[in-house]
Amino acid sequence: MKASELSIDGLWLFEPTVFPDDRGSFTAPFQGPAFREALGFDLTVAQANQSVSRRGVIRGVHFADVPPGQAKYVHVAEGAVRDVVVDLRVGSPTFGRFEVVDLDAGSLRALYLAEGLGHAFQALSDRATVGYLCSTPYAPAAEHGIDPLDPELGLPWADGVTPVLSAKDRAAPILRHALDTGMLPSRELCDVRYQQLRADG
Repeated sequence: MKASELSIDGLWLFEPTVFPDDRGSFTAPFQGPAFREALGFDLTVAQANQSVSRRGVIRGVHFADVPPGQAKYVHVAEGAVRDVVVDLRVGSPTFGRFEVVDLDAGSLRALYLAEGLGHAFQALSDRATVGYLCSTPYAPAAEHGIDPLDPELGLPWADGVTPVLSAKDRAAPILRHALDTGMLPSRELCDVRYQQLRADG
């Protein structure tokens, strides 16, 4: 498995080997030893989530309070999505920047995003099934969102695909409002969390 850190610190792309044969194919989207070699600690999995979305559905931009935050390891089991990760860590040199990676069930590439990063995706296929390994359980009071259609943020959703959002995501604040009201995680607290993971690992 190939692992590479992307332009935002704490965002990693994992590319597993796919083994095809006349029955179909086999691959391992998550491999603990490869993850540990790349990041220096083991991924704690407290919850495994799966969502199924129709074409155009946008989920996100979601993030959690730090501490403890919620790191995610994301891959697509069916169909294809445009995955977007936004640096929401106040004080980060890449604050407000985003990275776009198209994920699909053919390559089974996966993304790991550290605590403090915001996550969203748009389904590009008629049906897209996305799996997430989460480092902490779902905690409703600690979960937040940013408007994925915030014009100032300018996320590059697919052309010609009508966005479909939940009522909660439609009501999420724009990034500037979230910053002004103090709801975003700080880079300082995220760094404390990262250091703790490496020390424990």
